[in-house]
Amino acid sequence: MRDYAIETKKRVEFIREQLKISGMTGIVFGNSGGKDSALVGILCKKACDDTVGVIMPCSSECNYGDDLTDALMVSNLYRIETRKVDLTKSAESLQKALSAAVTMTSNAAINIAPRLRMTTLYAIAASEKRLVAGTGNLSERYMGYFTKWGDGAFDFNPIADLTVTEIYEYLTFFDAPKRITSKAPSAGLYDGQTDELEMGVSYRAIDEYLKSGVCTPEDMEIISRYHAVSVHKRNPPAVYTT
Repeated sequence: MRDYAIETKKRVEFIREQLKISGMTGIVFGNSGGKDSALVGILCKKACDDTVGVIMPCSSECNYGDDLTDALMVSNLYRIETRKVDLTKSAESLQKALSAAVTMTSNAAINIAPRLRMTTLYAIAASEKRLVAGTGNLSERYMGYFTKWGDGAFDFNPIADLTVTEIYEYLTFFDAPKRITSKAPSAGLYDGQTDELEMGVSYRAIDEYLKSGVCTPEDMEIISRYHAVSVHKRNPPAVYTT
């Protein structure tokens, strides 16, 4: 297990260095009520008092229920300034406008919310001299389980090297509420959605593979497939050069 006291010191220094390099004075992040955003919020608040978490419900009932409750609980417990921007009508308007140009697939429609959320965070950041903090972990990144130009966009990410297992360990170190450390990981994109059900493999299996290279043949097939088809998400856009 990592020494999370030392990890905290290093990550706080990293965050402060990003602010210094950029000349920005504050931080903004998406507060989803989940494990990753909770940890990012805690670390960013320790590094910079002017940290704002933005709750951005969009369409699904869980965004207005447990996710909202958990996001507010985290912000209150760790004294993180919180704002709320409801994106449901924006998403509906955009889908209506797009219907005149394309018949969208379900996957395309689902990814509208993460991209609207990132648009929101960058609008706030640009207006208030803030950096956007990313909230994706190593397990998600390896699987490509994030939205390109959505939650995959950020100015810096203080938890990108941590597996889901380590995220939970870290939150336990910070005495995070059980509601956060025991809830099923979910992007909250639609009601009933969980990461593991959608991928067909557990984070425990993914993390074991990332740390030891060991997993069952069935899990290996899923992990390899997800990793292979998501290479474009992890690489910078191709540009022509002479």
